Amino acid sequence: MESRIQAYLRFAASQQRDTEHIGPFLATFSPHTTNPYLNYAIPEDGATPSLADVNALIAAYSDRDRQPRLEYVTKLAPAVEEALISAGFTVEGRLPLMICTPGSEKLLPIPPEIELILPVSDDELLGTVAAQNEAYGEAAPSPEDVDSLRKTLAAGGIAVLARVAATGEPAGAGICTPPQNQTTEIAGIGVRPSFRRRGIAGALTARLLREAFDAGVTVAFLMTLHEQEFRVYTRAGFSAIVSEGCANDEILHISLPPQ
Repeated sequence: MESRIQAYLRFAASQQRDTEHIGPFLATFSPHTTNPYLNYAIPEDGATPSLADVNALIAAYSDRDRQPRLEYVTKLAPAVEEALISAGFTVEGRLPLMICTPGSEKLLPIPPEIELILPVSDDELLGTVAAQNEAYGEAAPSPEDVDSLRKTLAAGGIAVLARVAATGEPAGAGICTPPQNQTTEIAGIGVRPSFRRRGIAGALTARLLREAFDAGVTVAFLMTLHEQEFRVYTRAGFSAIVSEGCANDEILHISLPPQ
């Protein structure tokens, strides 16, 4: 399962980005933004990078005015973290990896006065990106952000917008990235601060799972940053991947701090 997810991460990270193979790394670069979550590298399974490999990776990101950064399943490349730490990288987080398969998803209630829709119109797409950006403390969306979402949907991705039924005001949103090998990532689930603690995040997750499984997906995965998120996704039907019965598998986020 971990190898399947890592292969999917390589596929997804390559969409709408420039890519370059640097030693045992697949480096991806967004041509439109310096957002570190859209510019990162993934090592090959079993990679044992040399100092020269790491320095070449650093140079490739620095030359593009991007922060050197990686996201990957730790278990599949255990030697990489030590090489990066030796070069000055610091760990941002170790995010538990969770999966859900058809039949495991749960029906969660939609909060009163809220409706969930699949955005289609320009206004709905803008509302989707705006809700996500506000939820994550980012700037108001640009035309490029909306165009990126449109391309994601055209490639088979799924977006769900939560909005006030009476007024159409966006409350939150989330996406399923374009599937590959019947696999997708549930990502970008965010709720605007004024709408939080109403169950919207759980309702968004449940709807995204239903849409993904109806489209033929057999494995949906995500990674969690906070314990509260972990509980929300557990209620929706996700469970942590456990290695050898003792520890949750994780996605390592690691980057080189600005000099």
